[in-house]
Amino acid sequence: MRIGVLALQGDFAAHAARLSRLGAEPVEVRYARQLKEVEGLVLPGGESTTNLILLESEGLWDALQRFARTRPVLGTCAGAILLARKVSNPSQPSLGAVDITIERNAYGRQVDSSIRWVDPEPEFAARTATGPLEAVFIRAPIIRATGPDVDVLLRDGADPILVEQGPHLAATFHAELTGDTRLHELFLEKVRSNRAAGGDC
Repeated sequence: MRIGVLALQGDFAAHAARLSRLGAEPVEVRYARQLKEVEGLVLPGGESTTNLILLESEGLWDALQRFARTRPVLGTCAGAILLARKVSNPSQPSLGAVDITIERNAYGRQVDSSIRWVDPEPEFAARTATGPLEAVFIRAPIIRATGPDVDVLLRDGADPILVEQGPHLAATFHAELTGDTRLHELFLEKVRSNRAAGGDC
């Protein structure tokens, strides 16, 4: 299974290593043509404004929008911002693939970064191993609103930190920086399900 990892900035190498450990073949995506070679795509963390500039300069924006219409995407931190329908603090363009409103840097500055243990919602727990999940927050966004077709799989207090809509997952934390593989395992299951359903791969 070939899984793309957007490799313009951020810790894409950690995502690639995690996918490889789980038996997938990671592909570092830097050009639009590479999206035709993969069945799913990870949008890693980083700086979302810089991501936008690089996506435009490399001609990837339109290709990502087309990809997200038919194939699964996992966005973490800045990747979740890119997937959102609406972005604030400040407003910026996004792919609109997941019906969430998200606020950038809502947890504070780099010095306010933290590691937390969160208890999965029942739907997540039923599909993965049980027990609390370790979540790393680095200048993390907050999901302020979710649409009617969005399922919340993890919460930090009242705030959704992992949501699902159709083939997509959006997480406000960095799962690739912990030893917990459940988020990536869930994403690979979604890729397999999309393939079985005849998704455009």
